[in-house]
Order: sequence, then C-alpha cells, then structure tokens
Amino acid sequence: MAGTLYVCATPIGNLEDITFRVINCLKSVDIIAAEDTRNSIKLLNHFDIHTPMTAYHEFNKYDKAKALVNDMLNGKNVAIITDAGTPCISDPGEELVHQAAEAGITITSLPGPAAAITALTISALPTRRFAFEAFLPTEKADKKERARILEELRTETRTMILYEAPHKLKATLKDLSKTLGDDRRISLCRELTKKHEEAIRITIGEAVAKYETEDPRGEYVLVIEGRDPSDIAAESEANWNEMPLEEHMEHYLKQGLSEKDAMKAVAKDRGVSKRDIYTQLKT
Repeated sequence: MAGTLYVCATPIGNLEDITFRVINCLKSVDIIAAEDTRNSIKLLNHFDIHTPMTAYHEFNKYDKAKALVNDMLNGKNVAIITDAGTPCISDPGEELVHQAAEAGITITSLPGPAAAITALTISALPTRRFAFEAFLPTEKADKKERARILEELRTETRTMILYEAPHKLKATLKDLSKTLGDDRRISLCRELTKKHEEAIRITIGEAVAKYETEDPRGEYVLVIEGRDPSDIAAESEANWNEMPLEEHMEHYLKQGLSEKDAMKAVAKDRGVSKRDIYTQLKT
C-alpha cells in the first residue's frame, strides 16, 4: 500500500508559529525531505524530532523527487518542508507534488505560515484580489523576461506581492519606479514574525529615496497597490484616438465584424456615439 506525501508549513521566523499537527506529522513520517538539512535540523532539534532527513532542493529536485516517489510507492510516508513557510510557494516542492500526483500518491497539506499572506494581511492594501509574483527574474539571468513581467505588472489591477533579497532591493525598487510610477503605494514588509518585524507603508518613489541613504536589511516581501482600472481605460481610449479612424475600423472588420458592429466597437473605444463615427467616415 502506497504511502502519503505531507506538505508541511514551518515557521518563517517565530518558532511558536508551527502547528501541533505539523510537529506530530514530522515525528511520525518515515522521511523528511528538507530544502536545507543544515537549517532544518535546528527546527527538528528544538521540537525533539528525530526523523531521518534527506536533502531536496532546486538542484536535485527532479531526480530526488523520483526517488521519493518510489519510496512512497513502496509504502513510506514522506513529509516535505522548506527552509521557512509553506512548501511549493516559490519553492522546489512543486515538482515533488507534481510527480507524486502523477504516480497516484495521496497528498495532503498541513497549513501554516506563508510569507506572502502574512505580508498581505499587514500591508493595509486591498486584500480581496491579489497576484503573487514571487521573485522577479534577475537582469543577469534573463533581462528580457524581467522586463516582460514588469510590463505585465504595469497594468495589473490586483494587489501584487513580490519577494526580494536585501542586496537586490534597490535595483528592484528602481525598476518598479520606472514601470509602475513613483506614486503607487507599496508596503515593504521585512523580518516577518521576528523581533524586528516591520511594515513600511509608503509610495514607490519614497521607497527609492529611502534606500538611497539606507541599506536594506532582512528578507523583504513587497506588497504593491494595483492600478486603478479607470486609468487603464483612459489610457486605452487615448491610444485608440491616436489611431486613424479608417485604420481603427479596419481593425474590427478584419476580425469579421459587420460594418455596423465595427462602428459600434470603434465608438465605444473612442468614447463617442456611433453616429459620430458614421458622420466622420462619410465626410
């Protein structure tokens, strides 16, 4: 009978945030797959957990996942933990869960801390709808992909959540300033759940200025205000109005719309009546 994969959330700072259920699970499984065994041993020792660990990280995630799936198919129960927070969220655990699911193994999640959600709840920004982007690609690794994602974020109307390391924070804030503008509200959350926890609620422009004279410290979660939908509509209308009317009509006619429906669509884009479009086309 196959074993089970337990996705176990661990503290992001304060060790008291671990759940009783996670502690009991880590004590009872056959193997703990840990992102960094040197880091996780501190957690296990604190809670008197002596279950064998194996390293499962970004650089061995495919082959190690196959080995762990094989263990579970042979009846062993496996718990996966990350260095801090919930596995699979910007974490190689995603691959193990994928392979386990493909093999028909039972997977269950033991909920707990997640830096993204923790930061969102103290950001004082809208929480009903949000987009999690994790770490942006570095300029050195993939400059084009970084630029593409930043451009997508420019028109994102939901609250956005990014992760950033202290030594890359200044560059990321400058890129956000160029793409999103200086007036957008941002909450810079650092040292979450720890003694020096802080949520700095300012604008992107103010954040850039702040770190011109200060060195960032600690891991950051950036919670950024989404764009006002009315601003996007106004920008889109302005772009349509810059296009020649005939070209605008041709845009919809090529999509198979009738002349009448194309005029209706053009009128909506430009914020005028269909009669105005008809009159301009006939003059």
